[in-house]
Amino acid sequence: MTDPLAFGRTLVVAPHPDDEILGVGGTIARLARAGEDVFVAIVTSGRPPTFSPSQIATVRGEAEHAHALLGVRRTFWLDFPAAGLADTPHSELNSALQKLVVQLRPATMLLPFVGDMHLDHQLSFASALVAARPHQADYPERILAYETLSETNWNAPYLTAGFHPNLFVEIGETLPLKLEAMGIFETQLKAFPHERSLEALKALALLRGATVHLPAAEAFVLVRHVVQRARTEAAAGV
Repeated sequence: MTDPLAFGRTLVVAPHPDDEILGVGGTIARLARAGEDVFVAIVTSGRPPTFSPSQIATVRGEAEHAHALLGVRRTFWLDFPAAGLADTPHSELNSALQKLVVQLRPATMLLPFVGDMHLDHQLSFASALVAARPHQADYPERILAYETLSETNWNAPYLTAGFHPNLFVEIGETLPLKLEAMGIFETQLKAFPHERSLEALKALALLRGATVHLPAAEAFVLVRHVVQRARTEAAAGV
């Protein structure tokens, strides 16, 4: 039976390793199970002296392992400085993401929410939208913003955009995989009641699901959805 979640070739933009698991791990697994190509772009990496070479290698290994578990086709590391995007020329991040969009030609992009507390999240969202502008024949037809525990919910909604989801993806069957993938991130995982715990992550999935009478779900804000005729999804070099 064909999965009704017809996102097509999908690019997930994650400001930091583990954001993609927290926000869309269940959706990634569901898409991969349905035979869709899912790519992940990790925008930033740790830099010495804040992070040691061994710490950086460990986190990268955790991400690659988690992505393999979920069925990600390929992971791209853009290697901008973690917690340093505010000091990086905006045009550089725009260009890096635009090159990836041109190479992959995704039908769908999943982005961090613009109102997240972390500036890396806000700037990743803005640059991804620049990269996805409909200035050419092939552009992402569907753009969704996801929520990240400990970032999206700690903004100031009376000063910045609040996360009010209007699209939900059922992840009842893939929630165990999402939790297993997050468990691989031992460097990022915390003990409950910290938000970045497996218990909190499961609780959010159950809450989002119950909101729309589903066993479990991931929630999104729909940014753009263009309906047009069938398109060719073949992309060279990937």
